[in-house]
Amino acid sequence: MSDTIRTKFWNHQLDSLITEIVREASICQVRLLDSGVVDAVLQDNASVCGHDNPAAFKKLRELLMMTFVVRGKAFDSLGPIEADAMIQEISASLRSKLGGTAKGRFGGPAG
Repeated sequence: MSDTIRTKFWNHQLDSLITEIVREASICQVRLLDSGVVDAVLQDNASVCGHDNPAAFKKLRELLMMTFVVRGKAFDSLGPIEADAMIQEISASLRSKLGGTAKGRFGGPAG
């Protein structure tokens, strides 16, 4: 598999996860860009939710955990430089999605 195809594959995998994370965070009204919120979700702390929806929160948590697994596999497949560049691009996309289309609900970029 060529490097370009491999990069596109992993980019698609991570982008799909990010899209679902944004959807579930929106349902739960979780401010993912706020400091410590992702850690709280990973620790199964639903107090960061603005709206109680246990099923959506559970899916959000599982998606965040899956992102770490996929990220690790991307590093193994692409190498650290290529994978890191791809992850930076996807992180910027996440900030854009959360800070742009969902501004107010998520509070925009943390600062």
